[in-house]
Amino acid sequence: MKIIYLGSGEFGLECLNALACSSHRLQFILTQPPHPAGRGRKPTPTPVAHWADSSSIPFIEIDDVNSPPTIEKIADYQPDLIVVIAFGQKIGNELIKLPPKGSINVHASLLPKYRGAAPINWAIINGEKQTGISIIALAEIMDAGNILAQSKTDIGADETAGRLHDRLAQIAAPLLLKTIDDIADGTAVYTGQEHSRATLAPKLKKSDGFLDFNEPAELLQRKMRGFWPWPGASAMYLSKKTEKSLRVTIAMAEVVETSNPAHLPSGTLDESLNVICGQRALKITKIKPTGSHLMQFKDFVNGQHTQPGDLFMKIET
Repeated sequence: MKIIYLGSGEFGLECLNALACSSHRLQFILTQPPHPAGRGRKPTPTPVAHWADSSSIPFIEIDDVNSPPTIEKIADYQPDLIVVIAFGQKIGNELIKLPPKGSINVHASLLPKYRGAAPINWAIINGEKQTGISIIALAEIMDAGNILAQSKTDIGADETAGRLHDRLAQIAAPLLLKTIDDIADGTAVYTGQEHSRATLAPKLKKSDGFLDFNEPAELLQRKMRGFWPWPGASAMYLSKKTEKSLRVTIAMAEVVETSNPAHLPSGTLDESLNVICGQRALKITKIKPTGSHLMQFKDFVNGQHTQPGDLFMKIET
């Protein structure tokens, strides 16, 4: 089949590699325009733009995929199917219905759970034991289309959003190819979602990662995993001795028991240098101070002369 691909994020690269090596014809790619990135805020092309350029696949960077000139350009290719993965724009009805075989989307959750922009992150934060990939027909309501295929996987006890993202991307590629083959030969089965069971996975904001140590240690630990590598689970570290503060991102920690006999307030380091939380405590293992690299917590302790009574405080918005 002749396929047009709409995507921007790194999540779709495994699927692009699979499509390029398949019997189907990847005709054309549409991706978001370059966005400012890095300290210099230099306009940076999307990962999909880099892939298309290096693979010699025709592509355009477009900020409105639903504009009449764009739809006309897509129609000129006479695609059989449109594939959408991590594109970053809502697809209008005219474009959805343009190809004779329709338009499909690869989504990183077991729909109808976690509709939205950040399903991987929220599945971890909410303590889900399983997640997976759903391939759906595009619909006017975001992530609400009929399901063509799903694949489940367990979420590792220490798995971060970054690692789960990469693993789900690998799971998605063969599932997408099988689904496209089924669509091509007319054996695809479209199953409606149970909309009453739908949950949301809203787009992440930097402030989502600001830790509040009044919350239970288990939840904070899941946030550290779910917000890594972005936006990161952040806090302000305050040295009791110097009274100097430092913004840090806590990358990894273990939940530990504490009796807290001294009734230390949440966020305080106890005699074992564990952080007192609303329930139980956290033993930090990896931390990244602002302007520095990711390090073992023991190296941070040595460098900052950390001692019991030092504080981790919520960043004020």
